[in-house]
Amino acid sequence: MAATLQTIADELGVSRSTVSNAYSRPDQLSPDLRARIFEAAERLGYSGPNPTARSLRRGKVNAIGVLLTDDLSMAFTDPYAVAYLRGLAEAASARETSLLLINLPKDTEAGRRVVSNAAVDAFCLYCVPDWHGALELIRARGVPIVIGEDPNAFGPDAGYVGIDERSAARRLGEHIADLGHTDVAIVAHWIVHGGVTGPVDADPDALRYYVTGERVRGFRDAFVEAGLPWERVLLINAAANDREEGAAAAAHALDRLGRATAILTTSDVLALGVLDALRVRGLRPGRDVSVTGFDDIPEAEPTGLTTIRQPSVERGRLAGEILLDPPEDPARRRLTLPVSLVVRATTGPNPAKEKS
Repeated sequence: MAATLQTIADELGVSRSTVSNAYSRPDQLSPDLRARIFEAAERLGYSGPNPTARSLRRGKVNAIGVLLTDDLSMAFTDPYAVAYLRGLAEAASARETSLLLINLPKDTEAGRRVVSNAAVDAFCLYCVPDWHGALELIRARGVPIVIGEDPNAFGPDAGYVGIDERSAARRLGEHIADLGHTDVAIVAHWIVHGGVTGPVDADPDALRYYVTGERVRGFRDAFVEAGLPWERVLLINAAANDREEGAAAAAHALDRLGRATAILTTSDVLALGVLDALRVRGLRPGRDVSVTGFDDIPEAEPTGLTTIRQPSVERGRLAGEILLDPPEDPARRRLTLPVSLVVRATTGPNPAKEKS
């Protein structure tokens, strides 16, 4: 028969709560008594209280649930996700807390089951679209929440660490417009929910996924201000936020009459795919076709990618701190971080205007 707390208590002639305190409240016992309890536990083959039961009694599991609706592998393969999670993990580790990566199914009912069964003390919504049916249940859990996308998705009580997506994208658009480009394409993930890679006819104001919508609207703001009719811009959906889909999307802008002289993307990963597409066609980035990314992942600098630099590790770290050690001032739980435009070799003047 397996040893229990009561077995140890009977062996030493102390109460069951005294033995329990040796594991959970060591300050309540003398060092000598704790040593005797642990010696008896080892001799009798007792490995300690069941961690799940102990967590249920305490009402705390020391874990942050990180919700993602893309494939869970993106947490290990997407460079921006890796950097963000590194910052989040640093904050969690400093507070003896773990991260639980949760793949939130796109199906609403399955997503609700996942949220209901998640044994976590808080939720970090890393990549969850605005339309997901599990959002209401996340609110109903009553645990701390921090978001990094739509600052208004959960109201003023939720923590928020993000950037001004629209303003940042506008800076990229202004850069391209200043270089004289008028044949422009935009490659973005999740323009169409569940759509395939290819051109789409979509109103930027109707895009449902917050980050994609804000970045596309920022590009539009810049082009319209520069006098470029939005109808001339080719909008291309990428079925996934990865290099392969970026290359596939770029083909639609490059293998057509009136080839785009500039391709803006909503992530560096997609931009790297665009650069791959240029390479196989013998086109020179920044000379024949300008390309921009977004994020400034480690691979952006060696490839000479023009992009928006955002503090990815810092975003994750601050999100963790707000969840686990929230500031008393509610305003300090909602942070908009600065970004910068980094101009490198993949952007240059419109080649058509240089020849004229």
